[in-house]
Amino acid sequence: MMISSRGRYALRVMTDLAEHNTGAYIPLTDIARRKQVSEKYLESIVASLSKSGYLDALRGKGGGYRLNRPVEAYTLDDILSVTEGSLAPIACVDGPCEHAAECRTLPVWQGLDDVIHNYLKSVTLADIIAEEHASAKEEL
Repeated sequence: MMISSRGRYALRVMTDLAEHNTGAYIPLTDIARRKQVSEKYLESIVASLSKSGYLDALRGKGGGYRLNRPVEAYTLDDILSVTEGSLAPIACVDGPCEHAAECRTLPVWQGLDDVIHNYLKSVTLADIIAEEHASAKEEL
């Protein structure tokens, strides 16, 4: 399993929105500048997240993006499922496999898939922000 740059940047965008979560809309130009990522590249990512119901979007003056639920309600599994699709270690885990009945290794891959999803479901945007704040305090 490899998380693409799209998935990594989605987490960066969502983390930025969580860090600056005042209820106001945040322009994508601000996020792109802070995260040092092309605004054009981020447009497709936030469009997917918005379409999936994870962000509110407002066009025009005063527009931008904002979280539409508490930061504790966003898991990494939710965010990555939008941008990555399947995170299964092999294709057989996601769908029917003609060799499933006699495959001795399928339970291993299913177990790995469970571990991956259970871990990603256990980490929220709030956890990421808390870790960043704890790290910043340690540096002082």
